[in-house]
Amino acid sequence: MDFDALLLSRLQFAFVIAFHILFPAFTIGLAAFLAVCEGLWLKTRREVFLRLYLHWVKIFALAFAMGVVSGVVMSYQFGTNWSVFADRTGSVLGPLLGYEVLTAFFLEATFLGVMLFGWKRVGRRLHFIATCAVAIGTTISAFWILSANSWMQTPAGYAIDADGRFYATDWMEVIFNPSFPARFVHMMLGAYLTTAAVVLAASAAQTLRGRISEPSRMQMRMAAGTLAVLMPLQVWAGHWSGEIAHEYQPAKLAAMEGWWTTREGQPTILFAIPDQENERNIAEIGVPGLGDLVVGGEKPLKGLDAFAKEDRPPVFLTFWGFRLMVGAGLGMLALGIWGLALWRLGRLDRPGLFHWLAVPGGAFGFLAVVSGWIV
Repeated sequence: MDFDALLLSRLQFAFVIAFHILFPAFTIGLAAFLAVCEGLWLKTRREVFLRLYLHWVKIFALAFAMGVVSGVVMSYQFGTNWSVFADRTGSVLGPLLGYEVLTAFFLEATFLGVMLFGWKRVGRRLHFIATCAVAIGTTISAFWILSANSWMQTPAGYAIDADGRFYATDWMEVIFNPSFPARFVHMMLGAYLTTAAVVLAASAAQTLRGRISEPSRMQMRMAAGTLAVLMPLQVWAGHWSGEIAHEYQPAKLAAMEGWWTTREGQPTILFAIPDQENERNIAEIGVPGLGDLVVGGEKPLKGLDAFAKEDRPPVFLTFWGFRLMVGAGLGMLALGIWGLALWRLGRLDRPGLFHWLAVPGGAFGFLAVVSGWIV
C-alpha cells in the first residue's frame, strides 16, 4: 500500500468524520428525548420526568460541544485535504453547508443558553419552547448535512461550466436529490435508536449496581419501547436506501452483497472474506437466490464484474461495514423486544442477563452509525 498524499488525506478525513458523527448521532436523539421529558413533566407534573431532564441535559451540553468542535475541524479539511473538490463544487455544496449554519446552528446555539441556564430566569413554557427549538435545530442541521452528503452520492440539478466548476440549475433538485429522502429518514431513525441504546445501557448499569430508582426504571422502559418500535421502521428505511443504491450506485450494492459475477439467482451472503485481488469470496456462507427476492427490480442483478476495476469500491470495507451495521441494528431490536417482554412479565427491574447485555449494547447505535457511514 502506497501511503501517498491522497491516501493519507482519506485516512485523516475518515478518522475525523467517524469521530464527529458519534456526537450528532447522539445529540439529535437526546434533544428529542429531553423535549419529551420536559413536555411530560409540564403535562403530568411528575417529578421523575424533571429529574430525567436535569440529568441528561448536562450530558447533552457536553456532547453538543464536542460535536461543534469536531465539526469545525472537518469543515477546515474541505479546504485543506480536498481543496480542488471544494473549488469545483463550492457553488453547490457551499450554500447547503451555509444554510445549515444559518437555519440550524444559530437556532441551536441561541436557545441552548436558555435551555441550560434559564431554569430560574424564564417561565416554564418558554423554557420548554427553548428545548423544542434546540431539538428542531438538530433536525434541521441533519436535513442540510444529509442533503449535501446525498448530493455527492447522487448529484442532480447541476451543470458544469467551461472551467469545470459545478453550478446549480435547480436548487430543489439539488436539495431533494434522489438518495436524500431515504438517507435522511435512515439517519434520523439511527440517531433516535443510538440515544435509546445509550439510555438503556445507563439504566441497566444502575440496575446491576443496585441503584434502582424511579428515573432509572422510567428511562429503561422508555428506551426499550423506543428500540422495539423504531427498529422495524429502520429496517424498512434501510431497505429503501438499498433500493436507491441498486438504482443509482449498483457497484456499491454489489460490494455490499459480495457479488462478483452478474447473474440471476444472486445469493444473500451471510459470511464471507472478500478477496478483491482474485475477485472471489473465501469461506462463503449464503442463502442461494434470496438476493433476487430481497433486491428485486432488474434481472440479472449486476455483480462487480460489470464495472471497471477502478470504479469498484473497496469490497472488504463495504461488505463488512454493511454487516456490522445490520448486526448492530438487529442487536438493538433484540434488546428492545426482550426489554418489553421483561416489562410485561414484571421482571425488568431484576438484575439479570438482559442487563449485562444491555450495558455493552449501548455501543450498538454508534457502531451502526459509523459502519453505515463507511458504506
